[in-house]
Amino acid sequence: MKFKFLDNKLAYDGTQLVSLYAYLNHGVLGDSMIAFEGPCSVSFDHMVDGEDLLAKSEIRGSHMLHFIVEEFGRNLEFAVTRQRLLACIVKEEIERLRSDLKIQRDGDDLFWLDGKASISIATSSPVSCLIHFAINISNEGTPVKTSCLQDLQIKPAALAMAIGERWSKEVATIKEATCKVRWVK
Repeated sequence: MKFKFLDNKLAYDGTQLVSLYAYLNHGVLGDSMIAFEGPCSVSFDHMVDGEDLLAKSEIRGSHMLHFIVEEFGRNLEFAVTRQRLLACIVKEEIERLRSDLKIQRDGDDLFWLDGKASISIATSSPVSCLIHFAINISNEGTPVKTSCLQDLQIKPAALAMAIGERWSKEVATIKEATCKVRWVK
């Protein structure tokens, strides 16, 4: 699993949740996680979540920390499971940085200070599974009550690096664990 934090700010609009995005746009080939800061505004044309489409929910925020994960040769259930693992890692890393906080996780969503802190979706393509996970850096421009990293005085780049390192290690040790188990007759 390769990780890359992009120094430049990028706007997330849903079109980035496609196969080979990290490779074709940022030179990261293979199973990968990229992270970047930027605004978010997903139109209904690029919205993947059927529940959000039916509810006509807006997905937007003026400043977020985004993660895009791609793993090849996997299915949608695998992607959703990895999405939940990512939510757990993000929760634990925030709590590690701020041990005085208790973050709440409900599925793939994180909440603290009486507001929604993250957005996330998992999907699949013919060649890979994909995850977008984002944490509010600012509460501006969000359509619902939110919490953000500014509220917690957490630096986004430092958090992104910690999450990327932890994610890469977690995925590598999962793979290792599958290589040391004998089969059962």
